[in-house]
Amino acid sequence: MWWLDLDLASKEWLRENLRAEELPLFVLQGIAEAGGPHPGKPTGILTDEDWDFIETQSEFVD
Repeated sequence: MWWLDLDLASKEWLRENLRAEELPLFVLQGIAEAGGPHPGKPTGILTDEDWDFIETQSEFVD
């Protein structure tokens, strides 16, 4: 999963802004560079399943 390769700053932002409707450019770029989805707009990039993982399964000791 792309989460494992995501940079720490992006992980922290996602954890602090769970289910945000728009993601900042640095987070979008980090997700794309880690092999995750990369649409042309900052909304709707992450699925409910992605957010569920970030909320419940991601570890803060990355």
